[in-house]
Amino acid sequence: MGEFIMDNLVILAIESSCDETAAAIIRNGSEIISNVVASQIESHKRFGGVVPEIASRHHVEQITVVIEEALAKANMKPADLDAVAVTEGPGLVGALLIGINAAKAFAFANNLPILGVHHIAGHIYANALVQPMEFPLLALVVSGGHTELVYMKEHGSFEVIGETRDDAAGEAYDKVARVLGLPYPGGPRIDQLAHEGEEAVVFPRVWLEEDSYDFSFSGLKSAVINYKHNMDQRGEEISPTAVAKGFQESVVEVLTAKTLRAARQYNVKQVIAAGGVAANKGLRTSLEVTFADEGIPFYVPPLKLCTDNAAMIGAAAAPMFEAGKRGNLTMNGRPGMELKSWVE
Repeated sequence: MGEFIMDNLVILAIESSCDETAAAIIRNGSEIISNVVASQIESHKRFGGVVPEIASRHHVEQITVVIEEALAKANMKPADLDAVAVTEGPGLVGALLIGINAAKAFAFANNLPILGVHHIAGHIYANALVQPMEFPLLALVVSGGHTELVYMKEHGSFEVIGETRDDAAGEAYDKVARVLGLPYPGGPRIDQLAHEGEEAVVFPRVWLEEDSYDFSFSGLKSAVINYKHNMDQRGEEISPTAVAKGFQESVVEVLTAKTLRAARQYNVKQVIAAGGVAANKGLRTSLEVTFADEGIPFYVPPLKLCTDNAAMIGAAAAPMFEAGKRGNLTMNGRPGMELKSWVE
């Protein structure tokens, strides 16, 4: 499937897979009419991570508010919509169910078709909101729960050629941040410290098998923890900036090198980055420089579209709708939902 053929496809999109309650109005899969996000970071900060029960309660409080605000900001009524899209999975099951049931109720009440969207497909399609997607392409997805290399030969075609075998990149960032005594979320703090330091502690690079596109960050996380323990036992102070810089250099080098090797092997026309860790300045810079030198166009969404939002769900839903895909009112939350193609 090539470019969209619809002139005015308007979708209400809903996202509630983790700790953001979000709703957006998207036209033709590429134009943001409105995009509303209610973040829960302050509520989870004192626990050092997302507490599922608290996340669900916040979603219950916010879901109708963000939907109404998205419609109001777009100056639209339900009659102006063509469909409702919602994150079906993966994610926290309680959190997913809030968004899904709100979407089903809205669709039923307004006689609108409903589409269930994969959360990672949403992150990938966030790029369509700022730049047309050219196929075949390679997507590097890096977030708190996912690190994957996805090859796409057309809209709706997803081939996962590499994925994490243990900790995702974002998960490793948060765990290292806790070791350094940094507040949640740890990723942005590590990125900031890494840019402040001049010296770097050298940590291992985990390449796995020679031809593998998979990732592993658990050993790197353990290396940082062991370094901290050894320094403590010797009564020596660690340099948080040197640790952060060394840790980030290891993560970025592996992500960049494997993405470049895959882009060459699959002869792609475009490389895109997606997910919350794609907001990391060190990673963005490394990928931009690497692919500029390689002569392959590289794109990454602006920071506000890297983290969880509903606009990306609407962007992914548009080609699904055009391909004739529809959900139904028996839809349920799928916390372990796999990324599968919706085209043959």
